[in-house]
Amino acid sequence: MSPEIETSHGRIAGSSGGGPLSRAYGLARRRYLSAGVDTEAALATLSGISLSIQCWQGDDVQGFEGDAPGSPGGGLAITGAHPGRARTPAELRTDLECALSLIPGRHRVNLHAIYGEPDGKTPLRRDTLGPGHFRNWVAWARDLGLGLDFNPTCFAHPMAADGLTLSHPDRAVRRFWIAHCRRARRVAAFLGRELGSPCVCNVWVPDGFKDTPADRGAARALLAESLDAVFAERLPARHLVDSVEPKLFGIGAESCTVGSHDFLLAYAVQRRRHLCLDMGHFHPTESVADKLSAVLPFVPGILLHVSRGVRWDSDHVVTLNDDLSALAREAVAPGVLPRVRLGMDYFDASIDRVAAWVIGARALGRALLSGLLEPPGIRTAEARGDRTGRLALQEEAKGLPAGAVWDEHCRRHGVPVGEAWLERVRRHAERTSRERTGPSDTSRAP
Repeated sequence: MSPEIETSHGRIAGSSGGGPLSRAYGLARRRYLSAGVDTEAALATLSGISLSIQCWQGDDVQGFEGDAPGSPGGGLAITGAHPGRARTPAELRTDLECALSLIPGRHRVNLHAIYGEPDGKTPLRRDTLGPGHFRNWVAWARDLGLGLDFNPTCFAHPMAADGLTLSHPDRAVRRFWIAHCRRARRVAAFLGRELGSPCVCNVWVPDGFKDTPADRGAARALLAESLDAVFAERLPARHLVDSVEPKLFGIGAESCTVGSHDFLLAYAVQRRRHLCLDMGHFHPTESVADKLSAVLPFVPGILLHVSRGVRWDSDHVVTLNDDLSALAREAVAPGVLPRVRLGMDYFDASIDRVAAWVIGARALGRALLSGLLEPPGIRTAEARGDRTGRLALQEEAKGLPAGAVWDEHCRRHGVPVGEAWLERVRRHAERTSRERTGPSDTSRAP
């Protein structure tokens, strides 16, 4: 008989017996218990966390407004030309299904406005956007038990050609983008209502100046006025969560970003909107993890866009590095998790796109689990002023067998353990490669 261990979830078997994974988890569980950590409680919490998976990784941010791919603009750049880009909504959903089947847990999918589909009544244009363009996404998400999130697409459009949208000095241009964002909020409320899960609608605009503007204040006054107009319509909070997203700079907006962090932080605090913190939207030496506890007391909630910038907001695939671990630890801190929403935001066309989804989401999952497995003795040492003990315990925690607990998490959710998922992605690529090769598969390279 295996020895039993008493936890908050009842008595559970010890480390002997079962297969290698069960034995490894049993040993890890006992080791964590000796450090005061209940791995079963950590796994239960992790299983309840939903990541919002960005659809735009699958097609290089091209969407379905037209047949010819073009540059997204707005400071965004997609690098690489790996074969297999999704070219239709059906292909994109097929790829997402493959990725979601390899990521433990139940998650969400994040859509941009350009990913709608003609509904037979109105064309898919920014100024005619409506719920009907997203009924196929709702049916698909309902079948899979997924929630959906949403974003207006304020780039890759002739009306954004000069880098300004909601802060444009031309009233007609501002009206166009205000109308688009209003329609996006209505779509988001529709998604939330239909799926019974609040939809986060995140507003990001690329507005900025390549060279030094003569009047920054005028542009920001227009942006504030436009945002107020966007949010003027009251929509049910049980269906819709409004968020605004700042940025440090983008290509073509190096000298001034109108919607800077300072500006939109103040706006979110005063107007009671969620604030989106994107890991790539700050100076490389800034810690987004540190911002979480600094901002959260003053806003209704935070949306995290998890990305990896290399020297700039380059949207590399997320990996399990120190920045991610620090952010995840802060996100699962006591009292924080219920007010934080986690979304992925990167796009890489230099590698298999499905693999990019899986690598990033599994990395974030591992980071979250590591935070949930932090021994309570670290906080106890800090509370009693024992800085020596705190540092020593923080370092010792790095050697605890979190990998065995992660493997158990994957096993319980029926997804491949370890690198076995990669073979499934390769088989998926083989199945879809024939139909996606040829002139229509024109992945962009700058």
